[in-house]
Amino acid sequence: MGRQRTIDREKLLDAAEDIVIQQGASALTIDSVAKAMGISKGGVQYCFGNKDALIDAMFDRWGQSYDEVFSRSLEQDNSPEGEVLAHLKATHQHDKVAMAKGAALMASLLQTPEYLEGTRTWYRERLARLDVSTERGKLARLVFLAVEGAFMLRYMGFMEIDDNEWQSIFIDLENLLKGQY
Repeated sequence: MGRQRTIDREKLLDAAEDIVIQQGASALTIDSVAKAMGISKGGVQYCFGNKDALIDAMFDRWGQSYDEVFSRSLEQDNSPEGEVLAHLKATHQHDKVAMAKGAALMASLLQTPEYLEGTRTWYRERLARLDVSTERGKLARLVFLAVEGAFMLRYMGFMEIDDNEWQSIFIDLENLLKGQY
């Protein structure tokens, strides 16, 4: 086996995602990624340092396109309800393949306490600014939870939701949040 001159970080992340999706989170090690790529463990460690940094990079890559859409939408309305609308838009517009990979990663990796806690914190922060003593705040919270429910149902494979139905769900939720129903 010939030695690679440069190590492609994105290909390492692809290999790590494939391991998690195909074999589960417990199979993800620096060694398993190195073997999948035909490089030394040191090569993987050179790019990521350790397994936690590798996992962080996987989640960062998955969330990058979400963050871009979320931030653009938030520029138009940064109110608490605007944050829910930005989340709705980012989830709706996120790349289908990336979402499926992200869901598989989430399902596997959330079995570890540190990633479960990070996810819990992320959700709490998304809802923290809503004033749920108001009707608008309550509605925004329900829309947020409906977005997450649709995501989980579709990408965890609990329910077949084709692209047309996906579009319809998100149009309905956006209209509901904007008071157009």
